[in-house]
Amino acid sequence: MTNEELWKAVLTEMELSLSRANFTTWFKGTSLLANNSNSVLVSVPNGFVKEWLENKFGRQILQTIRSLRPEIREVKYTIGGIRVGLAMQKKDFAQFVPEKTNEDKSDADIDKLTNLNKRYTFGSFVVGSNNELAYAASLAITKNLGKVYNPLFIYGGVGLGKTHLLQAVGNQAISTDQNKKVCYISSERLTADIVESLKNKTIEEMKQRYAKLDLLIIDDIQFIAGKERTQDIFFATFNELYGKNRQIVLSSDRPPSAIPALEERLRSRFEGGMIADIGIPDYETRLAILNMKCKEKNFEVDQNSLAYIASNIQKNIRELEGALNRIIAFSQIYTKTPDFKEVKKLLAAYLNTPYRKTTHQSIMRSVADFYGVPPNDLIKRSRKKEIVRPRQIAMFLLREETKSSFPEIGSKLGGRDHSTVIHAYEKIKKEEENDETTKQELTLIKERIYQTFEN
Repeated sequence: MTNEELWKAVLTEMELSLSRANFTTWFKGTSLLANNSNSVLVSVPNGFVKEWLENKFGRQILQTIRSLRPEIREVKYTIGGIRVGLAMQKKDFAQFVPEKTNEDKSDADIDKLTNLNKRYTFGSFVVGSNNELAYAASLAITKNLGKVYNPLFIYGGVGLGKTHLLQAVGNQAISTDQNKKVCYISSERLTADIVESLKNKTIEEMKQRYAKLDLLIIDDIQFIAGKERTQDIFFATFNELYGKNRQIVLSSDRPPSAIPALEERLRSRFEGGMIADIGIPDYETRLAILNMKCKEKNFEVDQNSLAYIASNIQKNIRELEGALNRIIAFSQIYTKTPDFKEVKKLLAAYLNTPYRKTTHQSIMRSVADFYGVPPNDLIKRSRKKEIVRPRQIAMFLLREETKSSFPEIGSKLGGRDHSTVIHAYEKIKKEEENDETTKQELTLIKERIYQTFEN
């Protein structure tokens, strides 16, 4: 197994457990330089990332590496793009031979002008009942940019294919007309661009750059919520493009109405176009995705093994690919394709995870973060609508996820009477059963809870 393949397995694991923003922040620009019999050396771009990986993610990185290379006992980090030469045979990596690293293959797929990854196309997107509306709307706008479904707003949970679909729109638009000016950008990158432009007093130049686009695609737009200056500038850019019939495509982990601290004028603009959701794929779609991934990776495994994965991983496409990557890694290490029995054994720890435990602090923090309110406000006696509902959601989740008693939950939330907690629990329980928006909100909050707790 090469260094590149080993580190790719680590990145796949980390991407599954982190938000896209966190994954990009801490793992972009990293690589595994070399390894000897019991240690590996990882290159990082700066000292801040080095310290964070060592202290925050060190144990998880080591566990992932050891699941593939049990003999590895230590992970070391170094700043800059250097490779270890023959001195790698020495245990302490003391001697280094400076050399430029090879360009990462995934980076080679990305167009530097548009930020689009050429691998994300409509042809490689598996359509199922969970995403057919979003797919149809995305394909439709490429045939007549700016004239139908403008803006197009796609929302759904983590790892369900939003980014793939957004980039497929951009790639299709360019393949149809090479002269189209297209830009795909994350909301975090957009915010950074705005901050840098304000700092350098080049904000007008930045606005003009975006105003020249035929297609603007922004991923994870929910992260501009609460950033007033970013929202002001984006609102002006949005109106400029919309007024010229230029296409705008946005994605979020929730519908516009559920994004806290989003200005009403932007919410209104988002809701004025087409809103389509991507849900959890059904079994047939999950199996089709696995077959598609096998074809892309030129890897063959028996259908019983793929059916086993599809049956046991139900909520996240990235997790499907992560499980498949484990099988591929096994095949590369032992130079053979595992049979069904070996696949089940290989994935046992991955699939049969113990019951996930969390804490009331993690739940309170995740609920407050989702609704954009200070955690302490959930404990206070405020009766404001924007506080009452998050508090009721917190009560419901504390009961569901920690199995705490109603009096105990009341005590943790400012000494409230247990009858208040029971009322909140029953109210949200009923909404979960009958209201799709509430069900989606609870799903998204639970994702935050366990990502926060596990990381």
